Amino acid sequence: MDVSATVRDIARDPAGHISDAFFDLKVLREVGLLEPAGPGKLARTLKLLIHWGTSPGGATGLAAIRDPDGIAARDELGELTFQQVHRRTNALAHALADLGVEAGDGVGIMCRNHRGFIDASMACAKLGASLLYLNTAFAGRQLVEVMEREGPEVLIYDEEFTGLLEGLPEDITRIVAWRENGEAGGYDLEDLIERGDPSDLSRPDRDARFVILTSGTTGTPKGAQRSSPTGITGAASLFDRIPYRRGETMKIAAPMFHSWGFLHFMVGLSTGSTMVLRRRFDPEETLRATAENRAQVLAVVPVMMQRILELPEETLRSYDLSSLRITAVSGSALPGEMAIRWMDLFGDNVYNLYGSTEVAFATIATPDDLRAAPGTAGRPPRGTIVKIFDEDGNELPPRETGRIFVGSGTAFEGYTGGGGKETIDGLLSSGDVGYIDPEGHLFVAGRDDEMIVSGGENVFPREVEDLLAEHGEIAEVAVIGVDDEEFGQRLKAFVVLNDNGAGPSEDDVKGYVKKNLALYKVPREVVFLDELPRNATGKVLKRELQSQD
Repeated sequence: MDVSATVRDIARDPAGHISDAFFDLKVLREVGLLEPAGPGKLARTLKLLIHWGTSPGGATGLAAIRDPDGIAARDELGELTFQQVHRRTNALAHALADLGVEAGDGVGIMCRNHRGFIDASMACAKLGASLLYLNTAFAGRQLVEVMEREGPEVLIYDEEFTGLLEGLPEDITRIVAWRENGEAGGYDLEDLIERGDPSDLSRPDRDARFVILTSGTTGTPKGAQRSSPTGITGAASLFDRIPYRRGETMKIAAPMFHSWGFLHFMVGLSTGSTMVLRRRFDPEETLRATAENRAQVLAVVPVMMQRILELPEETLRSYDLSSLRITAVSGSALPGEMAIRWMDLFGDNVYNLYGSTEVAFATIATPDDLRAAPGTAGRPPRGTIVKIFDEDGNELPPRETGRIFVGSGTAFEGYTGGGGKETIDGLLSSGDVGYIDPEGHLFVAGRDDEMIVSGGENVFPREVEDLLAEHGEIAEVAVIGVDDEEFGQRLKAFVVLNDNGAGPSEDDVKGYVKKNLALYKVPREVVFLDELPRNATGKVLKRELQSQD
């Protein structure tokens, strides 16, 4: 944390910064992070904070001081305490240094949700490396393309991905984080940890950088980079809207290589919470693990929530989720009726975060927001500004749809390949369009590059998707724009029916839209699919649907 800069800021605006400081302390006390400690523990904490500041490299050390015997992670191999995680990541960091990894060096991580992800991430953070998180759903060509563009010297990966590495340069150091058959070559992560020195490290010359790839739903994923955090205001704003608490149990089902799962990984460490992890998502296993671990937090993406709600009613009601205080959902659009159904079944615990890899979090919808305004993306947390602009950069009044721009202290620093998002008055484009209602709730209409003009009218596929998602016989739907000789452009719908026999015909689907929306919003064509193409975070890959046109 840059103390001198903070002092200068307070001197320029003492009332504002003192108010922020009181807000931060209030929220962190509510979370339980300001509980009193004995003299010895307090002295060790202060020493570590002076050494590491708020860099993630010191996170495991703080957790080990605060609760050394507490369970940090529970995965398919068993449990790890915070002290074990701290010593394991020290040992791995020393071993990586022996292999030549230095501050600023690039390390790719292609791991599912398990202890190896934690070990690799925190060891590299302690070395000040630049971490590149790779999508576990990549095809070989995508992996090679991203690795060539980003240029990491080391790749830490699960054995199951060995077949994707054939096109990579031979000089990339390969480390296997999770072995299943023992057939992959390269170094073994557990062997490196076992042989490594578990003593504490010196702080590197530069703090770690984290590169999380964009979803790539409309093109090649880009690398969005962030430096290590330098303050606590962003975390306090998040904790103020989503009531995480110290020492709870989190079932993290969302993939940790992407923004939402990674956020919960960092929240878990910072709050001393137990992270319950499984390498692959299964709807009923997620319910079972949440119930058996008496988890207070469940982190999912919308498609995971959908898959759970598709389970038979008797299955849903057979698991006791009364411990669950927070169902944290983000990553793609959350239909309003899905949130309501979940809360009717499991209590008012859904918190929906809207943001992107680039802007971080923009708005958060609490259960009260979702009940009052179903389908809303919520309202901005403290310290975040959200405005709606038209194509000429003019701010729009409530209920008028335009481009969404976000300002906060958590935005990305730019793409690793160069360039960034458009800005207006210091606010960053989210890439979406939407509107704000008079009560301050944001509603997202869809991607700004998905809007079509049909017969002179602006049409957003999201509106038709939300309507069809409410149809009792439709499980999933995606809508895209296609060329039309008469109207210029029209919509085309891709529909997945419920698994209950006969469903609506193409004419039935069109008639349902015509009954509820304007004529120019009726799809020109309806295509029935067995499933929609999705990436590992559950977002629909509309570029693949476009190729079917």
